[in-house]
Amino acid sequence: MRLTLIILAACSLSAAHAQVTLDDYRRDVASYSRQLRIAQAASREAAEELGKARTGYLPELRLDGDFAYAFRRTSGVRAWSFAVQPRVVQLIYGGGSVRRAVRRAELSYDIALCDEEFAAIDVRYAADYAYWNLSAMERYRDAMREYVAIIASLQRIVDERFAEGYIAKGDVLMIEARMSEAEYGMVTAEQNYEVALHNFNILRGVDAQSEVDLAQTILDSLPMPGRVALDEVLVRRSDLAAVRLAARSAREGIGAARAAYNPQLRAGVGGAWRPLSPNVTGRTQVDGSVFVELGVPIFHGGERRRATAAARAAYERAEWQAARMHDDVVREEMNGWTTLVESGAQVASTTRSLRIAGENLALGTYSYNEGLATILDVMQAQLSWIQLYTNSITARYNYAVALAAYERVTAVPVEPVE
Repeated sequence: MRLTLIILAACSLSAAHAQVTLDDYRRDVASYSRQLRIAQAASREAAEELGKARTGYLPELRLDGDFAYAFRRTSGVRAWSFAVQPRVVQLIYGGGSVRRAVRRAELSYDIALCDEEFAAIDVRYAADYAYWNLSAMERYRDAMREYVAIIASLQRIVDERFAEGYIAKGDVLMIEARMSEAEYGMVTAEQNYEVALHNFNILRGVDAQSEVDLAQTILDSLPMPGRVALDEVLVRRSDLAAVRLAARSAREGIGAARAAYNPQLRAGVGGAWRPLSPNVTGRTQVDGSVFVELGVPIFHGGERRRATAAARAAYERAEWQAARMHDDVVREEMNGWTTLVESGAQVASTTRSLRIAGENLALGTYSYNEGLATILDVMQAQLSWIQLYTNSITARYNYAVALAAYERVTAVPVEPVE
């Protein structure tokens, strides 16, 4: 029994510290995402609105009733009266209002689906950003810890030499100042890592303080994707499709504005249960009827003209918004590709520079230990190393984020969440 508990505890500990891959994190974020749930609810709402609009083609059953009581009685007429009137009404011609409403509801549903699709792409980008940001902040933290350790080792040598009288007090003060500066930078790096960890965990819906072991880091070699043709990008972008559908809906709105002022024809059957008029005996009767209703708007102070003009202006605005979105997508693709290529070049450049800085630091430290270099030479080599090290981390982080941004701009399909 004791052996079983130990095995279970070891398994639990292993699961708690299991490595998190980027794909697993994407799925966790998508499963938890509030943004995606809002978009999905909007799609369901649009579907119900479409069903509601289609009911305009169906007959309508209504039951109207009223009751009245008069305070004064005259000529033996009873003071109360009532009427119950059931009616079945079918719209025969509504001036195109129902047809326009259904078309606009269909377009609204398509827009909601497009918004949901692009929301999934946005959620994936947010997951990628949080993942690579946490990796970068972890690398910054480790770099500052190593930097502090390097200065501490040099500080021990300086203290020993000062105690033996080989160097002046100025060297001690310089290394102490550099250590203070390095410790300050380490505290900042630790704080940035904690913030990144909180963002990482909150995005996937777990305890913000949970420790994370990333399976992939920005130090890994990320592939350079092929450039996506602009025509394909314009087809993929569901947010652009949504704006274009909104323009079509606005165009339908012109017809809908006119339809509200067209003649309407209704027909139906109905009945009435009410007392005789005048209500002397209190006896009631049931009557049936077949009716046809025709409504023809004639004049309302130019309201139709104003409503149509407003709808036409809304359509023009929607068309210009679609055109602007088209230009934005073109610009985003071009800028995104340029950023991706340039950040890839920076990764290669900083990798070479970091290797040289590491060799220079090792050589400078060895020379100082042998009395062939001054403390200033070593400190300069240390400063150059940490700057190039952080530059290398920044370059790799920028490339990872640029890759995620380019996938968002080109609307790379998102793996569905089960």
